[in-house]
Amino acid sequence: MGSITSYRFNWRNLLYGATGVVLLAGLILLMGFIGTKSNEQACTAMRVILLGNESFIEQKDIAALLVEKFGELEGRTLESIPIHQIEQELKQIPYVFSAVVTMDMDGLLTVRVKQREAVVRIINRDGPDFYIDLQGHKMPVSLKYVPRVPVVNGFVSEPYDGTLDTTKSQLVDDVFKTAQYISSDSLWSSQVVQLYVNEQHDIELVPRVGGQRIILGNADSLDRKFEKLMLFYSKIVPKTGVRAYSSVNLKFAGQIICERSAHFDPEDIVIIPDSTHSSINSNNTQ
Repeated sequence: MGSITSYRFNWRNLLYGATGVVLLAGLILLMGFIGTKSNEQACTAMRVILLGNESFIEQKDIAALLVEKFGELEGRTLESIPIHQIEQELKQIPYVFSAVVTMDMDGLLTVRVKQREAVVRIINRDGPDFYIDLQGHKMPVSLKYVPRVPVVNGFVSEPYDGTLDTTKSQLVDDVFKTAQYISSDSLWSSQVVQLYVNEQHDIELVPRVGGQRIILGNADSLDRKFEKLMLFYSKIVPKTGVRAYSSVNLKFAGQIICERSAHFDPEDIVIIPDSTHSSINSNNTQ
C-alpha cells in the first residue's frame, strides 16, 4: 500500500514575505514623500565653505557671484535652484578645484568650494605672471593673496591668457617638477629661496646660505642631482667655507663641477667624483 505524503503550508514564511512587501512599499512611499517635500522646501540660508590651505577667494566673493549669476537664492525652492549649473559656474573660476552644492531638510544651502594649491610662481618675460598648481595647471596671480611658494624668474617665456590653462613648454614643466621636489623636502625648501632660468635655459637654485650659482640644468634625475648638492654641502663646504666657490654645476652625470670664487686661489675649476662613498681629495679643495 503506497504512502501518502502530506504537505504542510509554511504560513510563517508567507507572513514574513508579506511583511517585507508592506515595509518596502512603505519605504518607497516615504522616500517619495521626502523627495517631494525636499523639492518644495524653500532655501532659508546659504553657507559657503572654503576648503584647502589657500586664500585666493573669499566667502563673500562666492556669495556675490552666485547672486549676480542666479539671483537671490534664499526663499526659492530646491526645485527652482539650478544646483548643477551653480557647480559648473564655480568651476570656471581659475582658483577653484571642485565645487559641491547641497541643501538639507531645514533649507540650508551649503556651497563647498575646494581651492587650487599653488606650487610655484612664474615671473613671465612675455606675458602675465602666473602660478602653477599641484595638478600642473597655470592660474593667474591674485591681488588679494600671495602664497608662500618658490618664485622663478629669468629667461622664462610662456604664453598665458589669464585663465586656467595647461603648461606649453618643457622648460616650464621642468620648473614645476623642480619646485615640487623642493617643496616636498623640508631641508631643501628651507635652503632654496628662489629658482632662476639662465640664458641657456638651465634651471639654477638660489640658496639661502652661500652665494653660489647652483646650476641644476633640467628636471631629469632630480634625486641624483640633489644628492650631489648634499655632497657639496657635507663634504666640501666644511673644508673650504661656504663662499669659496662661485658656482656649483650639477648638470653632468658622474661629477660635480665647482668653480672657485675670484679671491680663492689655486685652480679655476675643480672636478670632484660623483659618489657619496668616495673620499674627497683635500688637495682639490684647498
